[in-house]
Amino acid sequence: MITYNTENVGMPDIRRRLTSQWVKQVAQSYGRKVGEVAYVFVDDAEILRVNRQYLQHDYYTDIITFDYCEGDTISGDLFISLDTVRSNAAELGVPYGQELRRVIIHGILHLCGINDKGPGEREIMEAAENKALESWKKIST
Repeated sequence: MITYNTENVGMPDIRRRLTSQWVKQVAQSYGRKVGEVAYVFVDDAEILRVNRQYLQHDYYTDIITFDYCEGDTISGDLFISLDTVRSNAAELGVPYGQELRRVIIHGILHLCGINDKGPGEREIMEAAENKALESWKKIST
């Protein structure tokens, strides 16, 4: 089950039913099924608090993924700062909705086992994000 929650922000316009279908399709393309996935949309203050409290990181980020996966079933809590997504979209010159979808699927790709911190991993993650975003275009039209 995929749930969508907010804290200190309004719910973004993400077409929840279609987004859930997309997330499941992407997970399935990696041989995974979706268990319990909770999206929590927050502001910058809350993402910073979570980052400090649970990861001992003192900086803002667009997403924090807590991984509770077991076997081929992905589960986790994904905290997304809508403030950071908005500023990243402006900085990159892309529409806010597109950047939000990229971040939404970024967390799922982490749960599917794709990393982005080591040598060469960022390029692999970006290719996976781009592939997933292409599949969004197909199901959302």
